[in-house]
Amino acid sequence: MFSLKHNCWFIRKVVIWRAVASIAWSVILLPVTTALFVFFSRFSLFHPIQWISECTSLLTASSTIFSLVVLCGVVLMTGIFNMEFYTLVPSIPCSRVALMWTVLHPRQCVHSLVYCTMGMLVMWCASVIIGGRYSTLGTPCRSESGELVTCLNEYHLFLLLTGAFMGYSHSFLGVVQNIYYVSFQPIQQHKYLRFKGSLPMVVKCSVIQSLYSARNFAVLYYFFGYVPKAWISSTLNLHTDSSLQPLDSLTGLLDFSFFYYLLICGTFLYLTWYMTVLLFRIYVTEAYSFPVQSIFTEDAEQCLPKVLSEKNTLVMRFLALQDLALLSQHSPPRRLEVFSLSQPGGHPHNWNAISKECLSLLSELTHRLVAHQDAVASNGRVKSHSASSVTKSSSTASSVISGKENLPETPRPNMPLRTPGSVFLKSSMGHSVLTPPFTPDLDSPFSSPALRHLSGKQEPQSPWFGTVQSPQIVRRGPKLWSASTVSQANGSPSASPATVPSPPPAKQKPSFLAQWLQNRREQVKSFLAKRALIVYLFNKLPEASSQALFADSQAHIWALEGLSHLVVASFSEDQFGVVQTTLPNILSSLVFLLEAVDRQFKLPHASSKPVRTTCSMGDSTYKTQRFALRAALKTSIYRITTTFGEHLNAVNISTEHRKRLQQFLEFKE
Repeated sequence: MFSLKHNCWFIRKVVIWRAVASIAWSVILLPVTTALFVFFSRFSLFHPIQWISECTSLLTASSTIFSLVVLCGVVLMTGIFNMEFYTLVPSIPCSRVALMWTVLHPRQCVHSLVYCTMGMLVMWCASVIIGGRYSTLGTPCRSESGELVTCLNEYHLFLLLTGAFMGYSHSFLGVVQNIYYVSFQPIQQHKYLRFKGSLPMVVKCSVIQSLYSARNFAVLYYFFGYVPKAWISSTLNLHTDSSLQPLDSLTGLLDFSFFYYLLICGTFLYLTWYMTVLLFRIYVTEAYSFPVQSIFTEDAEQCLPKVLSEKNTLVMRFLALQDLALLSQHSPPRRLEVFSLSQPGGHPHNWNAISKECLSLLSELTHRLVAHQDAVASNGRVKSHSASSVTKSSSTASSVISGKENLPETPRPNMPLRTPGSVFLKSSMGHSVLTPPFTPDLDSPFSSPALRHLSGKQEPQSPWFGTVQSPQIVRRGPKLWSASTVSQANGSPSASPATVPSPPPAKQKPSFLAQWLQNRREQVKSFLAKRALIVYLFNKLPEASSQALFADSQAHIWALEGLSHLVVASFSEDQFGVVQTTLPNILSSLVFLLEAVDRQFKLPHASSKPVRTTCSMGDSTYKTQRFALRAALKTSIYRITTTFGEHLNAVNISTEHRKRLQQFLEFKE
């Protein structure tokens, strides 16, 4: 219990205090942005003295100070939402329906409602600070009879509604452009230098987004502006000033002075939010140095090997992997602690824990890629030998990481293997070899008779039912997936077609009601499949699946860099040889992952470069993570092979992997 409380305190110290510091700096910088807003709103090129005096009086006015207090509350709420909604793994919907569900999710609806309210508050504060005809919602005017009445100030209403529209746009773009995705920079910089370098981009994005939002809302208000105007007038009993041009007309919207104020207010609104997001990213992703080992037991939860295995707080694990990558490159004294032995006992606990976590990360990515490749291969097509070989290699990789395999030389058959029939056969324990999401639905009317034959499920009307009499069919038998190819791959004698076990008894004919429901379901599916809108909404986006597979690849890149640099450093710094015991496992895991990545890039849309987007605060680095991972993987292997050279021939790895590493030794990759 004490350890758990201590660990929670440590996480709170690292993560929450960083978020609090980013909010504090956002509040501190708020008067600066407000002063810039006042200077630009009162800009007068031909009357500079009057311009400076008006700005000074506005900044010291009580209305401006009250507006600053309200804006501080808005910044505080923005920082809280940044803490609640930030993510280190971007959300990538694979279809347009998934994107619509994300936008219409109740949690996202609450987020949009809060940001609409905050947008109206910021615009209200901006209109109060500017003053003049934009300050209040009701203004005194003369009616047609000459009586003094209160009329609706449409300029103020337009500003408030624009603020709500910009708030919803910010919330919507937060989902579409992944504004809350926090990425770690490959090159570490000081916080001030990073903020200084990103500030021009933030200002540029604020101006562009304000321009787009003002244009879009002007078009929307032109067609539907009479609705809120009539509702507000009837609710607050406000009259309409007939002497002014309404803003839901072309002449009203062509007021360039009002459009300039609208652009300045929108830029101020977006700049306030974007600077809060930028400071949060800078503080959360700042490098943190974890101790490699500790003398005291109560501090063991703060050590690098323990934090690497953290599952509940993902940001702590990312910070630990980042620290591992930096440690392996720039800190020789801390590397010696990684290679050290425990006293008493003489066990390399630090190296074992760190290498185990890194290898498990790489194995998890390998299994993920293999599962995706199996799903693509079995999606209406016959699976190729490459997918099956990767499946076998990934299972071998998991055993390598667990340390239960001695990595013997793998014999290769003389003739190319076809995909084994065990992919669709049941195992001896009665469970399917494939995991449930990727097991083909053999009962579906869309499955081919060949797949039913391979799975052992035969129909009485099928030519495969019973004993095969036709010599042509017997002659075609070895060309299909069969148990013979599996036995050949395993080294056992192949079974003849006559010794194939008899098929199981035919399934009982379904009832009339079940058949009727099945027919109706197929009719509905075929009807919807012919509708262009349904196909457009449910079709998978071409880049989404590849981007989703490598969404969290930054952690794997750090694991690759940390492992490779530590292995290279062990060539001259490892006095006890602790790395040599796991070097075969590391090399095998890297080659397994390289094979899976190479096959992934051969799939459609996997190797295409994403289209560059316009200026936005959304971080789009995740779209190119797969290219960064492949480059880091090959660089890591090159780093090891160039350091060890011909010494790798003494490492106990399989013949296939030795041939692949030889290509790196000869610089042919």
